Amino acid sequence: MQTPLRVVFAGTPSFAAGHLTELLASRHEIVAVYTQPDRPAGRGKQLTASPVKAVAQQHAIPIFQPASLRSPEQVAALQALKPDVMVVVAYGLLLPKTILDVPTFGCINVHASLLPRWRGAAPIHRAIEAGDPETGVTIMRMDEGLDTGAMLKIATTAITNSHTTGTLAKELETLGAKTLISTLDSLPQYLEKAVDQPDDGVTYAHKISKADAIIDWSQSSASIAQKIRALNPAPGCFTLLGDQRIKVWEARATSADNAAASAPGTIISVNKEGLNVAAGDGFVSITRLQLPNKKPLPIADIINGNPEQLSPGKQFGSGL
Repeated sequence: MQTPLRVVFAGTPSFAAGHLTELLASRHEIVAVYTQPDRPAGRGKQLTASPVKAVAQQHAIPIFQPASLRSPEQVAALQALKPDVMVVVAYGLLLPKTILDVPTFGCINVHASLLPRWRGAAPIHRAIEAGDPETGVTIMRMDEGLDTGAMLKIATTAITNSHTTGTLAKELETLGAKTLISTLDSLPQYLEKAVDQPDDGVTYAHKISKADAIIDWSQSSASIAQKIRALNPAPGCFTLLGDQRIKVWEARATSADNAAASAPGTIISVNKEGLNVAAGDGFVSITRLQLPNKKPLPIADIINGNPEQLSPGKQFGSGL
């Protein structure tokens, strides 16, 4: 077994913090942590540390929070750490070539997709939204491109009809940490056998925008249900009922001949099992939603308190 590595870890959100926690339990030495600068958060907009910074503080690991890594001073600071490798997980800053070249074994990244599919910022969201049957994690050696580096190791997992981005991210966090540590344990061998990404099958997981959250009822029922799962827990999908914005948290696609006779967005029927809304084909059965200024609730609880508000024949709009 090779000598333990001197690792510099770079990451920011909870997904990255989970990887750091598992790395700290491995035989490798975490010599420093890089994370995004503290950001305003919450109603009071107070400066808040990232989840990765919180883990580093708990373990008294030196923390670096540069706004950019492009200055000679930042290159020198990384060189002074004498890292064998820099591990990058959802860091959020670009790494210039001057940084990529510092560690002995370069910089490796844990990306939450089966590259080259879903390069970019939101791979978990986009895989669910597209109805992909599987996803996974790819460990790659970073280059100057956007998730274009040579692949060291891939691990796959199925996407089910019950997965949301929240639940799938936790599974990929566990899978990613396990795959990362096994790669680090034999890093020179994995680097030697690294495989370039194929030119075929490249897709980009563009960052989620506010427009993504709007439900377009003219789409297929499967597409709508997938989008609802993809945007759970954040930012959440919404629809309009009159001038009210209603968030939809859980739903399933159902095929039905009688839905075709109703305009997309029309409430067809409602019962304790679901609020059935016509889509471009079939209907979407909403099982959990959130009325304005209320908490998310199962549909059975909502219709008990608002039987007329969501009655058959009413029409949801998209605001498009």
